[in-house]
Amino acid sequence: MKKILSTILIFQILSCSNVVKDNESIIIFDDSILNIIDKTAEIEYIVDSVSVAEGPLWDKNSSSLLFTQVPKNTIYKWNESEGLDTYILPSGFTNYAPVIPNVGLSGANGLSFDKNGDLIIAQHGDRRLAKIKNSASNNPNFETIVDKYDGKRFNSPNDMALSSSGDIYFTDPTYGFMNLSDWSFDESVKELSFSGVYKYSFESESESELELISTELNFPNGIALSNDEKHLYVNSSDSTEKPVILRIDLENDNKSEIFFDGTELAEANPGNFDGLKIHSSGNIFTTGPNGILILSSEGKLLANIAFKDMLTNCAFDSDEKYLYVTGFSFVARIALNN
Repeated sequence: MKKILSTILIFQILSCSNVVKDNESIIIFDDSILNIIDKTAEIEYIVDSVSVAEGPLWDKNSSSLLFTQVPKNTIYKWNESEGLDTYILPSGFTNYAPVIPNVGLSGANGLSFDKNGDLIIAQHGDRRLAKIKNSASNNPNFETIVDKYDGKRFNSPNDMALSSSGDIYFTDPTYGFMNLSDWSFDESVKELSFSGVYKYSFESESESELELISTELNFPNGIALSNDEKHLYVNSSDSTEKPVILRIDLENDNKSEIFFDGTELAEANPGNFDGLKIHSSGNIFTTGPNGILILSSEGKLLANIAFKDMLTNCAFDSDEKYLYVTGFSFVARIALNN
C-alpha cells in the first residue's frame, strides 16, 4: 500500500511540474482574443543593448527581421540561423538635406517593401522617403521618392503604410530635430509650420501626387491601413497632448475621429502610442502605455502584453506566427496562435 501511495505521489509531482503556467506579462481583458494570443507564450529578447530600435519589417525572402537603430544611422538584419548583422549603413542621413548637427535621431526610422520588393525608407536626416534595392550595402545609393510638400522640405518622415495599389501613407513629425541628450528640439532648419499625415500616389511612371491628409496632431507617428483600406489609423505620441489613436475615414473626405483614448492608461503606465500594425483578423496591435495593446476594430481593449522597457514599434512575420517588437533598448518577439 505504501508503495502504491508513493507511486501516486511521484506521479502527481511530475504532472504538476509539466503544467504550463500563464505568462504574467500577458493580461487578457476579453477572451475572444485567445484565438490569437497564447497566454503561456514567453517573451524572447532576441537583441539587447540597442539604442532606439525602430521600423521592424519582416523579409519573407530571407526569413529575417529588418529593423533600424535611429541614432546609429543603420539598418540591421536578424534571423535565427545567423543572428544579428549590419545590413545598410548609412540608413537615413547622407547629407542630402539640412539637419541640426549631432541631434542623435537622424537615421532611418520606418521601413516597408513596395510591390517590386524594393525597400522604402523613412529617413529622418535626409528628410525624405527614399527607396533602395533590398540587399546589404555599406555604400547605399538611395533614390528619392518624395522630399517636399508645397516646395518646402519635410520635417523628418517617420513611419508609413502602403496600400495594395502602391500608394504610400506616411507621417512627418519633428523627431529628427530632437536631441537625445536632453530631449530638446532645435527646429532652426524646419520649413513647414505643421506635422502632417500624407498620401503619396503614383499616377504613372512620370506622374505622382502628394496629398496632405491631416495636420491635427503635433506628433503623428505610427500609421496603418485597415484591411479593407477604408480607414487609416495614426498614433499620437505627443506627451503634451492626449495619448490617442486617430482613425481617418479615407472614403469620407478624410474625416477623423478618436479611435482610442489612452489617457487613463498613460496616467498609470509608461510608454507612448508609437508604432502599430493591423492583424489579418482586423485587430490592432499598437505600442502604448505598458507595452503592446491589442484593440478590436471597434476600439475595445482586448489584451495587454508588458515588456521590460518602453516600445517603439511592432510587426508580424509573414505567417503571423510571431509578433516582433522594437524598443528603446531591445528587440523581442512573442509567439502567437495562428
